[in-house]
Amino acid sequence: QVQVVESGGGLVQAGGSLRLSCTASGLRFDDYAMGWFRQAPGKEREGVSGIMWRGASTYYEDSVKGRFTISRDNAKNTVYLQMNSLKPEDTAMYYCAAGVTWTWSGFPLRDVNYWGQGTQVTVSS
Repeated sequence: QVQVVESGGGLVQAGGSLRLSCTASGLRFDDYAMGWFRQAPGKEREGVSGIMWRGASTYYEDSVKGRFTISRDNAKNTVYLQMNSLKPEDTAMYYCAAGVTWTWSGFPLRDVNYWGQGTQVTVSS
C-alpha cells in the first residue's frame, strides 16, 4: 500500500521560513517524479514545484521562484520544499504528489499517481 505523508507545515510570520517534508512508502521512489501543490480557500489547486526522478531537473511556479527550493533524498524516500521569504499569499494547504510522468511544457506533474493528505501553511502579515 502506497503512503505519501507530508509534515512541516505551521504558522509563520511574513518573511519567515518553513521546510516541508514528504515521505513516500510502498513504491519505488526513484521511479517517481515528485511535486508540491497548494490550494488556498476558494481557489483551485495549483502546482508549486516539481523535481525529476533523480533531481536532474526542477520546476517552480513563477510566484515562488527565488524563494522556494525543492530537493529530494532518494535514500530516504523523501522530498523537501524549503520555503523562504514567505508571504501571506503563500497561505494554503500544501500537498505532496508522486507521478511517473514528467511533462516539459507547463507544470511537469500533469498525471499524479499518488497524493498526500496535505499540510497547512499559514503566513501572517
